[in-house]
Amino acid sequence: MYHRTILSRFVAGALAGASLFASTAAFAGEVTIWCWDPNFNVAIMKEAAARYTAQHPDTTFNIVDFAKADVEQKLQTALASGTTDALPDIVLIEDYGAQKYLQSFPGAFAELSSKIDFSGFAPYKVQLMTVDGAVYGMPFDSGVTGLYYRKDYIEQAGFKPEDMQNLTWDRFIEIGKQVEAKTGKKMLGLDVNDAGFIRILMQSAGGWYFDKDGRLSIEGNSALKAALETEQKILQAGIFKPAAGWTEWVGTFTTGDVATVTTGVWITGTVKAQADQSGKWGVAPIPKLNVEGASNASNLGGSSWYVTANSSEKDEAIDFLNEVYAKDIDFYQKILAERGAVGSLLAARTGKAYSEADPFFGGEKVWQNFSDWLVKVPSVNYGVFTNEVDTAVTAHLPSLGQGTPVDDVLKAIDSQAQGQIQ
Repeated sequence: MYHRTILSRFVAGALAGASLFASTAAFAGEVTIWCWDPNFNVAIMKEAAARYTAQHPDTTFNIVDFAKADVEQKLQTALASGTTDALPDIVLIEDYGAQKYLQSFPGAFAELSSKIDFSGFAPYKVQLMTVDGAVYGMPFDSGVTGLYYRKDYIEQAGFKPEDMQNLTWDRFIEIGKQVEAKTGKKMLGLDVNDAGFIRILMQSAGGWYFDKDGRLSIEGNSALKAALETEQKILQAGIFKPAAGWTEWVGTFTTGDVATVTTGVWITGTVKAQADQSGKWGVAPIPKLNVEGASNASNLGGSSWYVTANSSEKDEAIDFLNEVYAKDIDFYQKILAERGAVGSLLAARTGKAYSEADPFFGGEKVWQNFSDWLVKVPSVNYGVFTNEVDTAVTAHLPSLGQGTPVDDVLKAIDSQAQGQIQ
């Protein structure tokens, strides 16, 4: 159902029908959109709407800002009850939940393979919204990951920026010990009750909680095992500062208490908000797991846009997404510069904003680096029950620090996950 080669099934046909990608229709309707986060998704969608309205003045937009949980609850309730007239024309869905909606509610979202040229997007983003060779969403922002590091702390410990390139996690831990010995700073902040770090490591090796066909894969999952082993090594080495929840975790690096941060590109704005730390930060690829197929690229988070199949403005909604999100290179430059949004349209990487040197990072072209890593993110199947299995993983992470063998932790996770997804 869900394979790395999935793009080959439709790209040839899509390109053959390239005339479908041109906007020729005249529309005069109101497109309603549900999304969350006024400073990111909502603001970006308003910019997209303004661009489309400039060319299609008869089209209006009703962009509704809900909390993320409210969007998910309203969407789930409407789809489960069959009251699709209560749905918007376009809805934002977090990538981790895409397959859950697509497989649980077949026919609920418009199939876009023949309308949009998906060969121009990062493959991992396209595959997560694909079912049986058909694509159902418009790829939006990426959660491509990086290793943010304090150059001043690293240098005080006797290392140079080039020493932070192409790391393994074992080498990262060795450097962390030296950093603490020389500076008194921990290497990273870590919330042992959050599985985000495990997800980053696991996907970097091309693994997930499910195999390529969406079947639960816990025991015997080499990528997950290596990720758990790495977190256990970090915990046992003591190179981390404990954090309980998002606010404390962010505080570990904004206050200067730790030397590195490994997470999605969307954290860049938070890092740069500390004006007194300008020039002290660098960005490198994340370290690599010691397992076959591992890479220095991964993803955490990200969302995409979906058109509801029964929308009265379906064709207009699709045309809008196609015109702006699939073609407008300048749009991606603006949302990168203003919102720190790294889109997944590959052609956007050639724009000016991506090649700008950033003084905060000592003149590094950080956006260019992230866009280069974007194409290297391994594709995985997020499956239908990522959130449920995540709960099981989180429940057993603290036992890693207590020295519980990783194989026993995997068995415990598998047992709980089996029960949760029944």
